[in-house]
Amino acid sequence: MSAGEHGTHQPHDHGEHDHAGHSGHEGHGHGGHGDHAAMFRVRFWWSLVLALPVVLTSHMIAGWAGYEVPGSLEWVPPVLGTVVYLYGGWPFLSGVWPELKDRRPGMMTLVAMAITVAFGSSLLASFGVVGMQLDFWWELVLLVVVMLLGHWLEMRALGQASGALEALAALLPDRAERLGDDGEVTEVAVADLQLGDTVLVRSGGRVPADGTVVSGRAAFDESMITGESATVTRTDGDRVVAGTVATDSAVRVRIDAVGDDTTLAGIQRLVSEAQSSRSRSQALADRAAALLFWFALGAAVVTSVVWTSLGEVGSAVERTVTVLVIACPHALGLAIPLVIAISTTMSARNGILVKDRLALERTRLVDTVLFDKTGTLTKGTPAVNGTAAVAGHTEEAVLALAGAVESDSEHPLARAVVRAAGEAGGVPRASGFESLTGRGVRATVDGRTVHVGGPSLLASMDLNEPADLVERTDTWRSQGSTVLHVVDDGAVVGALALADEVRPESASAVRQLQEQGVRVAMVTGDARNVADAVAARLGLDEVFAQVLPDQKDAVVRDLQDRGNRVAMVGDGVNDAPALARADVGIAIGAGTDVAIESAGVVLASDDPRGVVSVRTLSRAGYRKMLQNLVWAAGYNLAAVPLAAGVLAPIGFVLAPAVGAVLMSLSTIIVALNAQLLRRVDLRPAD
Repeated sequence: MSAGEHGTHQPHDHGEHDHAGHSGHEGHGHGGHGDHAAMFRVRFWWSLVLALPVVLTSHMIAGWAGYEVPGSLEWVPPVLGTVVYLYGGWPFLSGVWPELKDRRPGMMTLVAMAITVAFGSSLLASFGVVGMQLDFWWELVLLVVVMLLGHWLEMRALGQASGALEALAALLPDRAERLGDDGEVTEVAVADLQLGDTVLVRSGGRVPADGTVVSGRAAFDESMITGESATVTRTDGDRVVAGTVATDSAVRVRIDAVGDDTTLAGIQRLVSEAQSSRSRSQALADRAAALLFWFALGAAVVTSVVWTSLGEVGSAVERTVTVLVIACPHALGLAIPLVIAISTTMSARNGILVKDRLALERTRLVDTVLFDKTGTLTKGTPAVNGTAAVAGHTEEAVLALAGAVESDSEHPLARAVVRAAGEAGGVPRASGFESLTGRGVRATVDGRTVHVGGPSLLASMDLNEPADLVERTDTWRSQGSTVLHVVDDGAVVGALALADEVRPESASAVRQLQEQGVRVAMVTGDARNVADAVAARLGLDEVFAQVLPDQKDAVVRDLQDRGNRVAMVGDGVNDAPALARADVGIAIGAGTDVAIESAGVVLASDDPRGVVSVRTLSRAGYRKMLQNLVWAAGYNLAAVPLAAGVLAPIGFVLAPAVGAVLMSLSTIIVALNAQLLRRVDLRPAD
């Protein structure tokens, strides 16, 4: 896994003129969202302090409140208003040139035009060049303050996901207890750990680096990685991730990833990429701002020409200025970015790592989800799923004998048998272990010779399967299970069935997707009978069996050729071509493959129900984007003609003060609507 260092974040893509228009902000070329937020915060508070006297000394505000402004304070609005315009408005003013240079006037150009027109008309009014009805000082300072507040909130929201992941890095211990060859424990800095080192993680301690449990058994709190609150039991052979906590017991862990190769580093890199990636909806907001700029400019020209031709030069100036001032798109500027920021934060906190925002947006359109079987719908490791015994023996005794014989074997099937036997009860000691190549294993248990193996074992010993086992073992084989026989002193005493264990959450994931009208299919390299058994258990709509890893992308292409929008869900190891070809690639399980380039979305946990959460977030986020975009653009499209005076013949003209109030109200509505996205529950349902 290739990843950036902990706490490192990519800056916004200033060359692309992002939604907030930060391309012109001074000092931001190498900063992250935290730098942006700090800049906007400082400018907001200073501008707010300076704006208050301007508002209080405005004759319009004084008239509304019923007090008079002393003549000695007439200088306050023009002086402090100019400071607010130059200082608070600088981020927007400096963002104009990059947009105009690229011939792409947009958000920053529109904002700068509004505050500059307000500043110019107010300055002329203060010197008596034009009438006081064009005195916009209080509207100007409030407009700058509102815009700074909105951008500060946006940058802070965009930084929350990164902040949450920086907190993960902070959870890493500074020191680790490394075990020497002689078993002696030495405390070392985490940075000094190397691949292959074995560390002791005590009860209540945090894992210092990614690794595999080599001794011990403990319940681990992995909520900081997966978002799931329930602890997960990890024992010999299981992987553990840096930052997770052993809650009830001590374990020994062999380190297999350090530094940039750890899961946490990969997660942080993914979120950084997500924040710097541009989405279709974000681009839509930019285009809307560009169109609104030309709309406002055109409306201003028409307004000026029409009112001047009517002989109302004063009204022409007032109406034109008002049109340009209230066309400021601060609500439009926040409509999409706020939803993106909140959804990015929500996804990170729920173990959904959005590497490509466009992939997240496309997920709502997916009508077919194709799961890879091994490691996705199943755990990818064998487990004992059936035990049978001949007359005179118990299933528990058969399992215990098998566990004793397999104790010294490193084969995955052997580990599954030992694990099952240990969970069922005590396992007797065995001696004289011997591996029988291609047949099984042999050992001595309580003075008896016990064999465990497959069909070739019975053939090599010239034994037949007892009749009372045949029905059970035939059923197991038809379901794709591996059958092992247990032979005690030359007599077959029982059999075990082992198969790749289906995740308990898989059935729920399939059912919820189908309830949303999504077809669920599975692709696997396993034999047809194995695939059909899993499909029947989970209620899948379609199965592709005996498919080689390099042929999985052909399955995706086949589904797409039928007119389906496909999300491919794989474990990120052998599924890269299929993940890349799919409309949406989702890698499940944030192990060492968390940084796989082919997936647009990565699930930090192994829970396939996370796919449902991704689709839920995609649909909810799109609804909020659309609602905000319609509201923000709709306000401008309605307010500009009213400010131009289209209803003047019937006696209604939108006053500049009312326009300013409506602008602020529009921003508040958009911000509150975006916050409602937080109410969406992304936790996996049973």
